[in-house]
Amino acid sequence: MQQAIEYLSGKDTIFKIIIEKYGLPTIPQRPQGFETLVLLILEQQVSIDSAKATFLKLREKIKIFEPSILLDLSDEEFRTVGVSRQKTSYIKALSIAILNKDLDLESLPAKTADQVRQELIKIKGIGNWTIDIYLMFCLQAPDLLPLGDIALINTIKELLDIHDKGAMEAHAMKWSPYRSFATYFLWHHYLKKRNRTIVYQY
Repeated sequence: MQQAIEYLSGKDTIFKIIIEKYGLPTIPQRPQGFETLVLLILEQQVSIDSAKATFLKLREKIKIFEPSILLDLSDEEFRTVGVSRQKTSYIKALSIAILNKDLDLESLPAKTADQVRQELIKIKGIGNWTIDIYLMFCLQAPDLLPLGDIALINTIKELLDIHDKGAMEAHAMKWSPYRSFATYFLWHHYLKKRNRTIVYQY
């Protein structure tokens, strides 16, 4: 991480300012695999805390967290623990892909970020944001900028006065090969400024 800090601080003063004001960020880590992907589906468009509460209710309901068991649940059973109809369909699509061997989660760590993206994007309900977060949190990919993330976009607007996604991407090229670490710094600023704490583990 020290290498990333020195590199980023040399490229943009905002990183020095964040460190001076708020200290160093947490590097989020989550276990690889099916459970985390289900959690990420639940986190789409809602707060991490809200999604985690739903995820824990779901895990408590089924006890053993496996694709075949989730497929056996009815839409009504998903709804009773707070999963929307749309996200239920996404979780079932993921479960089917794994059971049909269209997706081999155990093979992903050996693949490049682009290869992982090509594998996961085929599954209904798994888009670039979900893939970016899986790559960053589970596979520790060092050089991603998840521009589907509202907190990241808002922080770039605030600190750099850049309001167009294309311009954000262009500016962030100078943070490569540490764009994931840049993202952790920007999230850190976003949360600390709002006196919010997030626990990434489940």
